[in-house]
Formats: sequence, C-alpha cells, structure tokens
Amino acid sequence: MTKDIYRMTLREMGESLRDGSLTAIAVVDHYLERIERIDPALNAFVYLDKDGARGAAAQADVRFSAGEPLGPLDGIPVAVKDNLLVAGMPCVWGTRLFENFSAETDELPVQLLREAGAVILGKTNVPEFTLRGFTGNPVFGSTGNPWNPALTPGGSSGGSVAAVAGGLAPYSIGTDGGGSIRRPAGYTGIVGLKPSIARIPRNNGLLPLLSDCEVVGPIARTSDDIRVIMSLIGHATSEDQRSYGFRPISLEAEEPKALRILFVERFGEAPVDPEIVALCSASVDVMQRLGHQITRGSLPLDLGPISNGWQILANAGLAKLAQDMPCFFDLVSPAFADQARAGGKLSASDYVGFIETINAFRFAAGKLFEDFDVVITPSSAAHPWPRDTQFPPVIDGKDAGPRGHAIFTNWVNACGHPGISLPAGWNSDNMPAGLQAVGAYGADDLLLNFATQFEKAQPWAGRWPALATV
Repeated sequence: MTKDIYRMTLREMGESLRDGSLTAIAVVDHYLERIERIDPALNAFVYLDKDGARGAAAQADVRFSAGEPLGPLDGIPVAVKDNLLVAGMPCVWGTRLFENFSAETDELPVQLLREAGAVILGKTNVPEFTLRGFTGNPVFGSTGNPWNPALTPGGSSGGSVAAVAGGLAPYSIGTDGGGSIRRPAGYTGIVGLKPSIARIPRNNGLLPLLSDCEVVGPIARTSDDIRVIMSLIGHATSEDQRSYGFRPISLEAEEPKALRILFVERFGEAPVDPEIVALCSASVDVMQRLGHQITRGSLPLDLGPISNGWQILANAGLAKLAQDMPCFFDLVSPAFADQARAGGKLSASDYVGFIETINAFRFAAGKLFEDFDVVITPSSAAHPWPRDTQFPPVIDGKDAGPRGHAIFTNWVNACGHPGISLPAGWNSDNMPAGLQAVGAYGADDLLLNFATQFEKAQPWAGRWPALATV
C-alpha cells in the first residue's frame, strides 16, 4: 500500500486514513521520502517542516483512532506557495528583501486548511514577488518541470505544480494574479483552479501587489481533488456567502447539462504553438461528443485596455512596498527596482483610471457569459522553455515578447471569473499542454462539474512523468 500512496486521489487517501488501512504518519513519511529523493532535481520546496508535519500527522492519527476526523482532508499533507503566510515558517517571496522574514500567523486560507486537519509539509518556490511567468529567484534558484527538469514548470506557482506533478505532495495552494496557477498546471499535466474573486477569502497576508485580481486557488492531480479542497476553503463563513451570493461548493459532482461553449484558439494575430492548438481543438471535439454546443470563434472582448494597463497594478504595488521598506532598492533585483520607480511616478488619476477600466471590463465579461456558459482557450501559447530563462522569445517562429506565452489568462483575473486549467494532452516531446475553461462569475461549481465530466472522457487520467515513478 505505502509504495502507491502518492498515486491516490484525495478521496482515496482520506478513506484509507479513516478506515485505518493507512496512518497519517505513514502518509507524511512517504512524501518526505519522495521529497528527499526526487526534489534535488526539481527544487520545488524552499522550506520543509518535517517535525511540524509529523506532529500534525500524529495528532490526526489520534483523531482517527477516536473516530473523530475533522473532514475529508484531515491527515493529508499539503504544500503551500511561498507568498502565503504560514505561522512559524519563512515567507521569502523569492526576494532578498524578505530573506529573513518569518510569519507569526496563518493567512486565512492556510488557517482554514489547518482547522480542517491538513498536514503542512512546507513552502514551495516562486519567482521574485511572484511577478514572473517562470519560477526562479536570487535566493533559491530555479525550479524544474517533472516532465523534463531542464525546462520550467512556469510561474509563479511553479514550485507548487512541480511538487504535485512530481508526487511530492498530493495537493497545494497557490495564487493566481495573471495565470500563475493555470499556466503552470498546464505545463505539468495537472489541474489548477483560479476561483472567482472572493470565493476563497483572504486575510493576514502580504501586500496584494495585483489588488483583488490575485486570488488563492488549489492545485491537484484531478478535478475531483480540486472539488474536495474547495468544499472546505471555498467559503469561510456564512457571512462571506451572504456578502457575495456564493453557495458552498458541493462535495459531490453533478452531471452538467448541455453547455454553450465558445472555443477561442488564438487571440488575433498573436502566435500560438500549433501542437497546443491541435490538442485543444481535439479536446473541444470531445466536449462536443459529450453533448455540449460548440461555437468556434474569437473572444468578443476588447483586451487592449487591460493588457496595456496591466503593469500599473504591479508597479503601484511595488512602489508602495518600496515606500514602506527603506531597504527595498538595496535588496531587490534591478528589474523590480525599475518597476517600483515607474510605480512611484504614477498619479492617482493613472491608478483610478485603470480601476475604472477593470470595472468596465468586468461588466462586458458578464454580458459575454449571458450568451455562453464556458469559454475555452489554451492555457498557454507556448510549451515549457529552459528553466533559467524568463520567457520563450519565439513562438511558432514569431517574436513573442515577455508576455507572449501568457496571453490567454490575465483577462480572467481582470474580470474576476473562475478559470480552470485541465490537461489537453501531450506534444511530440512528451510535454503536457493545458486548456483553460472559464465560467461566469460565481459559477465555480458548474466549472468543476464540467471539468470532471471532461476529465472522465479523456484517456490520460492518472498519467505520471517518468521522474515521479522512480
């Protein structure tokens, strides 16, 4: 049994813990052994709390023995992205500015997991300030992709997806401020959800550099795993539910009705790898066979104002951080120092004007989802590239620029809708590609129902990279 623990779904693992065929100590030791053996090639973890994890597992075993489990995630290990605060653990955020910082309290999503009995393994690697699409930083170096450690898992949740895809943790929580969960999940052949804004409430965290466009979300191997996690952290209190009109995420999936799906394979003339287009198109054919109504076309939204102004959020956030921390310019990498200086030159009119742009875009996106239930795009325009390079400069033979690979995702952060990345298949080099499914605001449950149905119809469920099976 123990040799196959890392292949279990969260439900299977939870059932085995509750019926006594597994102990939480055995589970955590299984993952710690895999981390010790496999992570040197990946560099997914930047901090490991072996004693704390074993202590939490021992407490879970006491609850299981008494027949008093806290819920479906009790006793199951989790990895936490290193921009989320975990009490007693470092939170370096990929920057020398925070190299000696340790959190005193849990950020709210971490607190919710801890209250549910989750066993926190440690923190996973990020790019500096989680503001880049690859995962590497001056403190901990770069992270590799389990399918090919010479390549990146993307960013900024690259350490988290590498941990899950490599079988070093059964699930993780990360953040997504422009695609930082969805693109990396696509690069590593797993599932990542960016929930609706406010679906997972946040409190006691770092400065939100991207305002409310950055949200916390789960990363796991299956859509059902995501559902289990969201059933526990997808709402904090009944007051939160009333404030935003959210209903709790159901622990059980429902078969979705026939959905109206818009498939957008590219944005204008922006380059996309042809293999990604082909894999996503074949996946949409599967959706059509499942009975969904497919429209192939362009995205009827003007993305220009969002794309053109996106840096305003990050630059303003960095300028605020620089203002609060006098040592900022001495410790951060030059590119971020330049961004902070640019942010310092912004006027209140610049910032408020872009907030007005975002609000107008949210209204337009809401109108789009009156005509469609789901929008499908690729998760990324490019396959993974060398792990120490920030972005692929060329896609399909065309110059792409720093954000060329990332064109499909940040509009979903701007409008605040839920988006999930699902495996679309593997390319000729045996590297995974992801597709993105986006739903209406608040329709996280519908999106998960759809994802589960699609996943069951695909032949790749449970496929592992060779590195993880050693």
